Amino acid sequence: MLALRRSNFRFFARPVFWGRDDVTKESKSRRSGGEVVESASETARTEQYWVLGKLSKPRKPPKDYHYVEELVQLQIELIKMQEWVRSNRHRLCVVFEGRDAAGKGGVIKRITDPLNPRVCRVVALATPTEKERGQWYFQRYVAELPSAGEIVLFDRSWYNRAGVERVMGFCTEDEYREFMRSCPLFEEMLIRSGIILVKYWFSVNDEEQEVRFQDRMRNPIKRWKLSTMDISSRKHWVDYSRAKDLMFAQTDTKLSPWYVVNADDKKRARLNCIAHLLSRVPYNDLNPVEIELPPRQADTGYKRPKLTSQRFVPDIY
Repeated sequence: MLALRRSNFRFFARPVFWGRDDVTKESKSRRSGGEVVESASETARTEQYWVLGKLSKPRKPPKDYHYVEELVQLQIELIKMQEWVRSNRHRLCVVFEGRDAAGKGGVIKRITDPLNPRVCRVVALATPTEKERGQWYFQRYVAELPSAGEIVLFDRSWYNRAGVERVMGFCTEDEYREFMRSCPLFEEMLIRSGIILVKYWFSVNDEEQEVRFQDRMRNPIKRWKLSTMDISSRKHWVDYSRAKDLMFAQTDTKLSPWYVVNADDKKRARLNCIAHLLSRVPYNDLNPVEIELPPRQADTGYKRPKLTSQRFVPDIY
């Protein structure tokens, strides 16, 4: 039996990046189903051209902060981090694992919102094909690893074997044991090759997960998030807990540690996770470059075609 090293678990979600008014708004939003409007209000409009400056220092949020304002500040830092990765040709790989409905997708969305999709991309692989089942287990994940100047966010990863495949019987005992043996070695190779690897586990309590499942069942906008596998996970809550403990005991190493996100409050989890990710990447501060807009080309001799020759989208709004 593998011994559990609970003392090595790294919890960082306790600092309260949260305001009292946000708690009330969160509960109201859940009842009213206004998450689409709420998400739209969070979008940050920031510059994308920066010059290298000094090493960026962590920012301590004020006590009376508001969620959206703090998110914008973090997203500005994400843009600086992105430009540091791109300009210095670094490779950043972030793994997001955890309970179903723990909020992994929400954090990933807030990270990618202000970033350049040519630099930062999300990998969420479907069920392996018959061909992929006959490959080396890590092979299809290796194909998605970041290239120079790229950020890759894994929404679920090679840890499927230690979680859902183990609990639901989708792999053999030998395959499971081989994964647990080789995974630390695989991640060591990634890190020694120069990849910055950060692993997050999103933890949510039983009651909060049920509330979110019920919300997904009732809300047509979120209904697509609820799969048959999610429903099955409720029947195997303890089995998943045991599988997670064994996985941590074997793969929570000094070189490649797990960081646990307390995700009972989604907004707090988003801010804490992004702030922590920024602290794990030694990016430099960046300042906007002043850009001079050139004059528009003169249209000497150019005649636009008649509007009647083109098909326009109807103005229904």
